[in-house]
Amino acid sequence: MIVFDFACVCGSTFEGWFQDRSDFENQQAASLLLCPHCGSRDVRKILSPTHFQASVSAEDSPASKCSSESVSPADAEKALATLQKFVEENFEDVGVDLAKESLKIHYGVAEPRNIRGVTTESEEKKLKEEGIKLLKIPLSLKSEKTN
Repeated sequence: MIVFDFACVCGSTFEGWFQDRSDFENQQAASLLLCPHCGSRDVRKILSPTHFQASVSAEDSPASKCSSESVSPADAEKALATLQKFVEENFEDVGVDLAKESLKIHYGVAEPRNIRGVTTESEEKKLKEEGIKLLKIPLSLKSEKTN
């Protein structure tokens, strides 16, 4: 079983449960994915805050997909740049209000959405106590140079 998060043009977000990745791809190709709120087919897959997999077979394990070769710095920088671009294009920048906005979303005061920003150590601790998980990613070298 695999779960993906989706966003609709109407602004709602929802989950889709699929038997496996090919089940998702088949439904997507056949335009069977519908927003449960408005019925629109104009939905897109968004980054999920967490990913759980109940079991991993030996052939599907991350270790089986890795070679003994190390990743080059250029490849690591390219992967980081791709992640940074995805976050910039798909997450609202709330800046220093990340903790405040995260709490609003967590408690249903604000509409769920993808957000990014910065927090202090004490804000991170408070969010963790409230059951809110953060994913920290470093800024790309390009972003660091312009700041």
